[in-house]
Amino acid sequence: LSIPAYILGESSLSLIGLGIQDPYASWGNMLSDAMHISDIRYHPWILIPGIFIFLAVMAFNFVGDGLRDALDPNR
Repeated sequence: LSIPAYILGESSLSLIGLGIQDPYASWGNMLSDAMHISDIRYHPWILIPGIFIFLAVMAFNFVGDGLRDALDPNR
């Protein structure tokens, strides 16, 4: 499955300003906004978009590996 690559690509492009623009929500836009906050001790919620990107990519990778192992006729 290529969904994790799409998630990482979209969030990376939005992080640098080339992806989805502001009236629409994007994890990359949220990370870009979080980069302007100076101290993480007082604003710990700025880590949430990065954590969810990581969890979504890992979940899709595990589901894809499981489906490939279950449905692969060569194994």
